[in-house]
Amino acid sequence: MAKRIKSRLGVRITFLIILAFLLGNDLFAQDTILPLWPSNAVPNRIESDEEEIVEEGAIQRISYVQFPQIEVYLPSEANSNGKAMLIFPGGGYQILAYDWEGSDIAKFLNSKGIAGIVVKYRLPVSGSLENNQYVPLQDAQRAIRLVRYMAKTWNIHNEKIGVIGFSAGGHLASTLGTHFDDEVYKYVDGADLLSARPDFMALVYPVISFTALSAHSGSKNALLGDKPKDESMLYFSNELQVSENTPPTILFHASDDSVVPPENSLLFYKALNQKKVSAELHIYPKGGHGFSLATKNPGLSRWTQHLYEWTLQF
Repeated sequence: MAKRIKSRLGVRITFLIILAFLLGNDLFAQDTILPLWPSNAVPNRIESDEEEIVEEGAIQRISYVQFPQIEVYLPSEANSNGKAMLIFPGGGYQILAYDWEGSDIAKFLNSKGIAGIVVKYRLPVSGSLENNQYVPLQDAQRAIRLVRYMAKTWNIHNEKIGVIGFSAGGHLASTLGTHFDDEVYKYVDGADLLSARPDFMALVYPVISFTALSAHSGSKNALLGDKPKDESMLYFSNELQVSENTPPTILFHASDDSVVPPENSLLFYKALNQKKVSAELHIYPKGGHGFSLATKNPGLSRWTQHLYEWTLQF
């Protein structure tokens, strides 16, 4: 079980400052790509011959991520409302649907004045990892801390940073929202002194539970293995991990989702409600799984407007 993170004192030169010195203004340009970790401090990484694979097609699919990063899409300063959302693409913890549920979402958020930050997180099926089940959470915690660290540079308010996740990316987002205070990696630099708690969460057809009958076996097996321990299944069944400090959450699902049943969203909504955490749930009659922006479904495409209107409270 992960331990709770303790605050650390002391000042040191961070790798971000070094990057800024080396790269100059390019580090702060729009559509910046920034590594999550110094190359010699990527936690749980082991050397292997494995290589990252990028498959181009109707959807760009990335597998075997070796060096996680964030890709930052910023609205113009004139349009910016100071909010940001980290985006976790789905793919069953086996691939990342990187444009479909990543960069396309970032561009939509930009149109609403919100910074969109796509997280290319490591996938637990990689042979370059050890203690695989905690690796996506490590990358998620580091990503939001890094964004808070850079918030002023990117014209972001550091208390208006949310997350949005799709399918297995929704599981990772909800894991961050329920385990943001758990110590899952060792201190690297000053960014790690900042909070990993999202200020708000949007979960879109999310995987939530690994213990309920509605569990998505593909995501569970990819993250925890074919014979997961009961302790791990409980830890990563996020409806069981909701507390009063879980961020306000909006959920979207389709009734006819046969891949990740809508019971996942219902379980999380119920848990939030029981803990008196602000929550909103939208379940649409049709849409299936993996609808992204739903641009070809006029009724379902309203979810993006609902999301934007919901963010106005933050």
